[in-house]
Amino acid sequence: MRVLYFSRDYTPHDHRFLAALAETEHEVFYLRLQRGPRQTEDRPVPEAIRQVRWAGGRQPFRWRAFPRLLADFRRVVRRLQPDLIHAGPLQTVALFPALLGFHPLVSMSWGSDLLRDADRSAFYRWATRTVLRRSDALVADCQTVARKAQAFGFPAWRVAVFPWGVDLAHFSPGDDDGLRARLGWEDAFVVLHNRSWEPIYGVDVMARAFVQAARQERRLRLMLLGGGSLAPLLHRIFRDADLLDRVHFFGQVSQRHLPRYYRAADLYLAASHSDGSSVSLMEALASGLPVLVSDIPSNREWVRAGQEGWLFPDGDAAALAAALVQAARMPPAERERVAQAARARAEARADWSRNFRRLLEAYQAATAEVTP
Repeated sequence: MRVLYFSRDYTPHDHRFLAALAETEHEVFYLRLQRGPRQTEDRPVPEAIRQVRWAGGRQPFRWRAFPRLLADFRRVVRRLQPDLIHAGPLQTVALFPALLGFHPLVSMSWGSDLLRDADRSAFYRWATRTVLRRSDALVADCQTVARKAQAFGFPAWRVAVFPWGVDLAHFSPGDDDGLRARLGWEDAFVVLHNRSWEPIYGVDVMARAFVQAARQERRLRLMLLGGGSLAPLLHRIFRDADLLDRVHFFGQVSQRHLPRYYRAADLYLAASHSDGSSVSLMEALASGLPVLVSDIPSNREWVRAGQEGWLFPDGDAAALAAALVQAARMPPAERERVAQAARARAEARADWSRNFRRLLEAYQAATAEVTP
């Protein structure tokens, strides 16, 4: 088939999908809605993927540009004549082909578009309903997202649920290439945080909890990867607590080098208020890293308390601080048991090479749905 893959930007997730699609028999075209303020993927678009030039994809998306972009998107579709469009997130990207009435349309939720944005306003509720009503299949990364789509009236049998998954060979237990030694943290208990520094990911809760825990447990150290709008707040929290010497800000880390950061850590931490199946969480599990995450529905699909890691009440910094101290003081044998369970969980459910086949099955089902 001629597949038009239409996404908001170019992220590690997009690269993962495009690289896998490049290995199939399909002719794949890639269209991006915007070029956002933060570039999170430094690998080039796979050679077999044909990038499409159009009016979008050069600057951050603004709704005032939507009419002009929709007209040019119509031109692109007429020129390419795709057999299928794969588009997401829902209310922005997938809305384009939905408004054109294009079929077959495979809409892909990115988690927050359904779990958070769908209820943001009357307009977003309308956009969500419009896209779902006109989609022939929906790709969801967890049951929590699938149930939200069904609450909007989307048929359960047309939802393909699969975690996006990770490369289990790339993300695996192993050597950290001397990272801890270079930091001088050989005897420390190192916590890794690898979510964007945005309110939805509870980074303020994470930072305040670490401050409380660090005052009780002197071995605690924190590695912060990535970036985001709350960077000034994070710096201020750690500076005011006089803990900047126990926190390292690494910035954006390439996928090539990312495994060494998981391997250098003793615990993965995420305080997200809302999420789908977090790829960072799956990377941590695959790396054999015990995890400490907020007690929200999507995380409960991956983490069983005391097995692959631990859960704490969403937004509760005091509870998170207590859990951090407890994890740091856990006997090594117990921590190793949890690490082994984490890797086993990833092997059972987070294998990207296996999970990707579900996308191709969704393509086939969507095509069959509109074939006379």
